[in-house]
Amino acid sequence: MSKLSELLRNKRDKACTAPELAALAASFRLQMFDILHSRGTGHWGGSSSAAEIVTSLYFNRLTIDPKNPAWEDRDRFILSKGHASINLYTVLAHRGFFPVEELPKFRTYGSILQGHPSMNTVPGVDISSGALGHGLSVGAGMALAAALNGKDYKTYVLSGEGCLDEGSTWEAMLFAAKYKPRGLVYLIDYNKVQLDGASEDILPLEPLADKFKAFGWRLAPRSYKGHDTADILESFKWIDSDDIWPKAVIYDTVKSRGVPFMEGSHKWHGAPIDDSSYEKGRPDLAADLEKKEAAL
Repeated sequence: MSKLSELLRNKRDKACTAPELAALAASFRLQMFDILHSRGTGHWGGSSSAAEIVTSLYFNRLTIDPKNPAWEDRDRFILSKGHASINLYTVLAHRGFFPVEELPKFRTYGSILQGHPSMNTVPGVDISSGALGHGLSVGAGMALAAALNGKDYKTYVLSGEGCLDEGSTWEAMLFAAKYKPRGLVYLIDYNKVQLDGASEDILPLEPLADKFKAFGWRLAPRSYKGHDTADILESFKWIDSDDIWPKAVIYDTVKSRGVPFMEGSHKWHGAPIDDSSYEKGRPDLAADLEKKEAAL
């Protein structure tokens, strides 16, 4: 049994360390690449950029029960950038919400794993998402519901630049700043690229940190490195450092992380991974996994 297989078997319900999280994320990224190539569809760029963030949430942070996905006291997670569904599906499967054998059926007729997450068919999905900009609105409602129902769960919303281009996101930010729902955490996968170009060329977001502050949010004191699991764990410590809400954390990430010739390019936002690109890119992902597994 490999170190990684043993890790998944023995520590699924325990908080993983930074090296363990790095190895898991590398494994999930490679599996995502294989599936997206095999299916000839899906979104590689934003799924890859969020790999360490989502892995760290599910294998270190979230209070959840894969055997009881509807547990009322669970923490909530909303993938507002729903097109990155293969990232969420891969993590959910390995976390035990449904069989890993379902993953290769991604986007096939009759599969529960369609292009955008559905709360009605996929165990562990807290809200159906995909229409960009809706995630934070729903998250603010979930966080307020916790207070109304006397619950102590936290609500995490993950967005990319596309969500931040939508007016509904900024309305939700104003709403949350007014009502200050306890436990609402907004996570930004800030890879600086979106569907058809660099964010600064399409709809510049800078100075993004100043915007969060101006909207009355408790913003992390710095941007965190979204591919460094040790730094992600530091961001979790910051989230726990006080009881001021709502909170926002910006993670600096790279589009299509792990495949050098794809990194930072909008062309790989949702383009099919053809055979030649797959053969060229997979060795880099495999080498990264081997390196991180050896460090365990």
